[in-house]
Parts: sequence; structure tokens; C-alpha cells
Amino acid sequence: MNEEYSYPLDEDWTTEEIVAVVEFFEAVENSYDEGIEAGQFKVHYKNFKQVVPTKSEEKTLFKAFKERSGFEPFTLTRQLKDSEDGDILRP
Repeated sequence: MNEEYSYPLDEDWTTEEIVAVVEFFEAVENSYDEGIEAGQFKVHYKNFKQVVPTKSEEKTLFKAFKERSGFEPFTLTRQLKDSEDGDILRP
């Protein structure tokens, strides 16, 4: 995995939107390192979806993030659907 990569961001986003997207991608990274509590990940994903509401844009960003980092966000969002808030998500 490439340790030096940039997050896929849109230059038209506000600072708050960029923060929400970066925090989501950091949550994905953390899940690979140590797992992440489902309730916490759900909050980050909800905030991400406020910025990126369409599935097509989400897929584009997820693909770009995976290509740059090696981390797969979709695996975690899929796990989220079948988890309770206290569960630990790991790819």
C-alpha cells in the first residue's frame, strides 16, 4: 500500500465538506489498522453522504481512493448494513 497518497477531493467543496470526506477516508484507514466501531463509522459515512449524495459519485471516489491507498471503502459500507452500533468493522 502506498503510504504517500492524496485523498480524492473536489476543489468546489467547502472546508467543512472536505473535513467530512477526509474524516470518512481516515475512518476507512483506521478500520484496516485496528478496526472501527460500527456506530462511529456510521457517523462518518452519514457525513460523507451529505457531501457525496449520489451513488455514482460515491463509486468514483471509492475507486480513486482504493487506487491511491489500497483501502476498499465499499467493503466497510456493506458491512455497516448488517451491523449493530457496538460491532467492530474490519475489512
